[in-house]
Amino acid sequence: MKTLTVFTPTYNRAFCLSNCYDSFVRQTNKDFKWLIIDDGSQDDTKELVNSWIQEDKIEIIYHYQENQGMHGGHNAAYSLIDTELNVCIDSDDFMPDDAVEIILNIWNKRNRNKNLAGIIGLDAFKDGTIVEKIPERFKYATLSELEVENKIKGDKKVVLRTDVVKEFPPYPITKEERLVPLGTLYLMIDQKYQYICSNEVFCTIEYLEDGSSRNILKQYKKSPNGFLYSRIIEMKYSKSFSYTFSRAMHYISSCIFIKKWFFTKENPKKAITFLALPFGFLFHAYILFKIRK
Repeated sequence: MKTLTVFTPTYNRAFCLSNCYDSFVRQTNKDFKWLIIDDGSQDDTKELVNSWIQEDKIEIIYHYQENQGMHGGHNAAYSLIDTELNVCIDSDDFMPDDAVEIILNIWNKRNRNKNLAGIIGLDAFKDGTIVEKIPERFKYATLSELEVENKIKGDKKVVLRTDVVKEFPPYPITKEERLVPLGTLYLMIDQKYQYICSNEVFCTIEYLEDGSSRNILKQYKKSPNGFLYSRIIEMKYSKSFSYTFSRAMHYISSCIFIKKWFFTKENPKKAITFLALPFGFLFHAYILFKIRK
């Protein structure tokens, strides 16, 4: 059995999937399989993937489902993965030629006395520019420690232990919505586990115009239930007043979009939400203003 599953949720991205495929074929270590989650594509994704399967250069598993959004693609992947480790490489990204080898070397040399969920590595742009390095003092950390407590922002690439992922609930699926922030899973994992921190590049990224990262304000309106779910979890585990306050503002806006009362039993920080009410209304107005421009 392979050690690593590289999975790629995709929707109408046949035009760029070959970058993924070519990078996987070039990998110096082939101890992985590629799991493609086709989230209802209407282009020639299936035919393209079948042609690669026929080439038999790497192990490929193809799974088709009705469109559910990125988080639904992750749910499907996690239900199918049977390898020790997994990592998501988006359809518009690809891996450096030695990425799998580096990941497996790091994992095989790990401190087995540590309660580890996986590895945090780096993303880089096509020109080789690192999105943001991890300070050398962090040998082990959670994503929350890096991003929230120490303000080390920028996309990173997370390799996960599959058995750890399966401890936690799948992302909720809401009819007509297509986004739940993926960080909710990582935040729950952070409460029990740490990661190995590495400044090796695991993924080369490109932001396409139709990607969610470029359209986040529109997504707040399109997927308010997904963001409400995320903000509740973020407030629950927040250790900072300022961070909780910002999450409460987002929570208020999501509640307004779906016409939901702010102070339900699901709200873990009602007092801070009350303080944030005027700012939440202003944030909601800002979203509406920006997406109408």
